[in-house]
Amino acid sequence: MARIVGVRFKKVGKIYYFSPDDLDIKVNDNVIVETARGIEFGTVVVGIRDIPDEELIHPLKKVLRVATSEDLEKHQENAQKEKEAFKICLEKIEKHKLPMKLVDVEYTFDNNKILFYFTAEGRVDFRELVKDLASVFRTRIELRQIGVRDEAKMTGSIGICGRMLCCNSFLGEFQPVSIKMAKEQGLSLNPAKISGACGRLMCCLKYEQESYEYLIDKMPTIGSEVSTPKGVGEVIGVELLKEKVKVKFVTNDVIQTEVFHADDITVLKKTETDTPPSVIPPDLEEEVDINALKSLED
Repeated sequence: MARIVGVRFKKVGKIYYFSPDDLDIKVNDNVIVETARGIEFGTVVVGIRDIPDEELIHPLKKVLRVATSEDLEKHQENAQKEKEAFKICLEKIEKHKLPMKLVDVEYTFDNNKILFYFTAEGRVDFRELVKDLASVFRTRIELRQIGVRDEAKMTGSIGICGRMLCCNSFLGEFQPVSIKMAKEQGLSLNPAKISGACGRLMCCLKYEQESYEYLIDKMPTIGSEVSTPKGVGEVIGVELLKEKVKVKFVTNDVIQTEVFHADDITVLKKTETDTPPSVIPPDLEEEVDINALKSLED
């Protein structure tokens, strides 16, 4: 068995695992760890636990120590340096007239490297910029081009739901999001309504998809024949999240409808269809540009 501890280097960043050795480490402790790019300052988010050796993908690097007050002070100093480095880099980008947008700056804990994160439409020749920055900071410089999702995660914003962006508040890693998910969740396929601050499909489509798939399997499809407390009828509407089913009854040419909870009905004959039960009625759907939709996918 191997002992591991999970550490984050950013508030909502990816979790990396290290060997705690014999250190007494608890969740929320600040620690100094050895990483592939040098010594780093992080926060414990997964407490010490044992896992089978065969689950280790590669040998674990070590937690060197629980952070001291001096380490915390240096970490705060680095944060101030990052702000100054950001200003200087902006000036240099303008000086070299480069088509790029600076997003964030990060010092490694030991100051052996400064990373500048930026976005750009295409490839950017920043060799002269790197030389310029190296002459100012006299340390290793790395410019890293990132995507629009990463930019939103770093900068943060408010989503159309009125809450902080999911990627900036609790989603540690991005996962692919597809138009198919929006269709299955019965959402309008208007790009403006299903895209996030980054201009790509909203992340919530992905992490809510599992719940929708469960409900789609559980609920009857439109047109299914069902038995209800009021008799046998035909499903004409479904509200997935409320687990409500609207049923039509025809008696002596008189049509009546009633809504039941899914637990109160029994499916006698389920229609086979590729259309999810949460689909928006055709008269309420908006015309959409398929190419515009595809551009929202990862």
